[in-house]
Amino acid sequence: MATDRSARWLHDEFAVSLTETTVGRELKKLGYVKLTARPRHHAQNEYAMEDFKKGALQPSWQRSNPPSCAARP
Repeated sequence: MATDRSARWLHDEFAVSLTETTVGRELKKLGYVKLTARPRHHAQNEYAMEDFKKGALQPSWQRSNPPSCAARP
């Protein structure tokens, strides 16, 4: 974990012993956030994703025509 490495670095650099939780809490107070990768589904198809991004799949919906003036009361 990054906070564990930070705790070790603080100990090596400044001879200060802090728990991983304390380091994480203090980093959060300073505005740092923990970044994690977004999980991927095990059955994800890379080729289907690329086709979708390129617009190969046509939308199954269409814009409706605006109502005519005769249809309004």
